[in-house]
Amino acid sequence: MSNFNDLVGEQLKTMDKLLFIQSEIERCQELESELIELQKETELQSIQEEIKKMKEELLQIHDLFQQQTEEVIRSYQEKVHQIV
Repeated sequence: MSNFNDLVGEQLKTMDKLLFIQSEIERCQELESELIELQKETELQSIQEEIKKMKEELLQIHDLFQQQTEEVIRSYQEKVHQIV
């Protein structure tokens, strides 16, 4: 009977290790999922920053274009006034 008890005892230890490792795998998989989401979030933030920068640049270019248009109009008006 002693041999049987020893075998059952070893089997229980093995079962404890198995359950522990299984729970650790689950914990690590949850962490992995969280890290993947964080990475996606970081990528999203990066893209949002890039969009913000491009919008600011677009605004600056629009302002410059508006100024250039006004200068072209002034220049044209001056030429027309010189001819007349």
